Amino acid sequence: MPLPLAVMLLLSCAGVGLWRIWRGPSGADRMLGAEQLSTLAIAILLLLGAFLDQPALGDVALLFALLAAVAIATFVTRTWTRLHEAQRRPEEAEGD
Repeated sequence: MPLPLAVMLLLSCAGVGLWRIWRGPSGADRMLGAEQLSTLAIAILLLLGAFLDQPALGDVALLFALLAAVAIATFVTRTWTRLHEAQRRPEEAEGD
């Protein structure tokens, strides 16, 4: 696949990710849009690294992948905690 075609495909996918972040409707949808953009950034960095013969861009892409994994783990942990707190509140109110 030629590089300009790959870039156009990645940019169209980035547009879809930005639309998902903007429109939502939930926090999970927005987080998935942000994860899609981080995945696209990784793909773009790997393509540029191969095209420009710069192996350091692969290291930067790996760093982005690690940061994306931490971001999604944090989001899931916070969401899971909020769900459990919301489920406990009605039970505590019934006991009073």
